[in-house]
Amino acid sequence: MANRRSSSLLYFLCILCYAVCSLAGKSYYDILQVSKGATDDQIKRAYRKLALKYHPDKNQGNEEANKKFAEINNVYEVLSDREKRSIYDRYGEEGLKQQAGNGGRGGGMNMQDIFSSFFGGGGQEEEEDKVLKGDDVIVDLDANLEDSYMGGTLKVWREKNILKPAPGKRRCNCRNEVYHKQIGPGMFQQMTEQVCEQCANVKYEREGYFVTVDIEKGMEDGHELVFYEDGEPIIDGEAGDLKFRIKTAPHDRFRREGNNLHTTVTITLVQALAGFEKTVKHLDDHLVDISSKGVTKPKEVKKFKGEGMPVHFSTKKGDLFVTFEVIFPTSLTEDQKTKIKDILG
Repeated sequence: MANRRSSSLLYFLCILCYAVCSLAGKSYYDILQVSKGATDDQIKRAYRKLALKYHPDKNQGNEEANKKFAEINNVYEVLSDREKRSIYDRYGEEGLKQQAGNGGRGGGMNMQDIFSSFFGGGGQEEEEDKVLKGDDVIVDLDANLEDSYMGGTLKVWREKNILKPAPGKRRCNCRNEVYHKQIGPGMFQQMTEQVCEQCANVKYEREGYFVTVDIEKGMEDGHELVFYEDGEPIIDGEAGDLKFRIKTAPHDRFRREGNNLHTTVTITLVQALAGFEKTVKHLDDHLVDISSKGVTKPKEVKKFKGEGMPVHFSTKKGDLFVTFEVIFPTSLTEDQKTKIKDILG
């Protein structure tokens, strides 16, 4: 038991050391890209923007982005707490260490709790802290069946408004502040005043650029690929999202239904009766053997297991269904009729 406690303590000290070292020498305000006098709303807005940018789901395999995500969450835990922020402003990180050593207050929040409070679990508080957001842009994107089967990349030209600096100042971050004014002995009146900060002016300019869209194996119709904050911008808020909605383009040989593929193969009447050897070239050019030694009826459908579409985020595949069309002769000679009657009669 003692060895287990020692190991746990050592692990905790290593994590704490990493967090302290990663933040050492950096101002918490610089990390969140806000001024020291930033309001709670400005701090929340800055955190939300950076958390979306460096979230592990958007940066899989990027160790630096994961470290940055941990860093901004550690910083936000301090700056979003009035007591911890006050201690940091007066005594720096050393004061926070002493507070933690003395038991602190409340035990803090973990990264998942912080992120969830912004993006999916904030309830009424989330509604009150809602940040203005620009319009989402939804684009229907045709992907050919080969790309959906093997994976591929599409280049899409995108034009949108970009915020650029402009001359002069503007009023922003406007809010109503309540104060009390004495109107007589022991008498006070509550007053409301609109307060607006003076900020650098901005303007919209139209710019274009290419967006690289990765089509993953097995993506189905309607699947959305989201480029966060790449939609339309808005002044004093966050840009909307750019969403590509995948649409499978028609194919000349195959038809997709979910994870299954359908195709039609034409055979002669002789082949339908006597059997045949035939292959179908698949989307990646490999050949599927659809030969038959028996009788094939017109409109008969045969299933070839595992020859359909890849299942998205899986190693499994759907099935291939082949419908056989039989070509009948347009006419027969009397001799042919006689022979057929002898054989089939």
